[in-house]
Amino acid sequence: MLDEIKKQAGKAAKEVLDASHLKEKDLVVIGCSSSEISDHRIGSHSSAEIGQAVFSAIYEVFHKQGIYVAAQCCEHLNRALILEREAAEFYHYEPVNVVPQLKAGGSFSLAAYHGLEHPVAVESIKAHAGIDIGDTLIGMHLKAVAVPIRIKTQYIGSAHVVAARTRPKYIGGVRASYDDTIE
Repeated sequence: MLDEIKKQAGKAAKEVLDASHLKEKDLVVIGCSSSEISDHRIGSHSSAEIGQAVFSAIYEVFHKQGIYVAAQCCEHLNRALILEREAAEFYHYEPVNVVPQLKAGGSFSLAAYHGLEHPVAVESIKAHAGIDIGDTLIGMHLKAVAVPIRIKTQYIGSAHVVAARTRPKYIGGVRASYDDTIE
C-alpha cells in the first residue's frame, strides 16, 4: 500500500510541476491528510508511515527542480507551515517556535520537519502553487489569484486531490492589455 501511495503522490507532484510553470526558488504548499488517504475522517487516524511516503515522493520531485516545499500543519497548529530555513529567509517569513507532532501538526508536516535539512515553522506564506490531499484547505497559503490545475491523479489512496497554480492579478479595466507570457 505504501508503495502505491508514494507512486500516486510522485505522479501528482510531477503533473503539478508540468502544468504550473514553476521556477527555481518558487514555493509549493502541500496539505495532506494521512487519515483521508487511509479512508478515515480527516484528523482521526494519522499515520507517520503514510506521511513519510507522501512527503518523500513529493519532495523528491520539487527539490530536484530547486523548488521549495512548504508542509501545511493541521488546524491544531493554526495551519502553520514547515519549510526550509533558506526558503523562510528568502521570502522574509518570520519563524515561529513549534515542532509538529503526529496529532498536532499531522504526519505530513512531521515528515517534513524530519526530512528537511534545516526546518522551520512559519505562520503563513503566499505560495506559487499547491497540492491539497484530503481536502485540507490550502487556499489560505496561495497567492491572491489561484487557478485550478486539472491533474489526472484525482486520488492518493482514498484522499481526494486538487491542485492549483497562481498568476498575477489582472488590473486596469477595459483599456488595459496584458502580457500573455506572464504566468
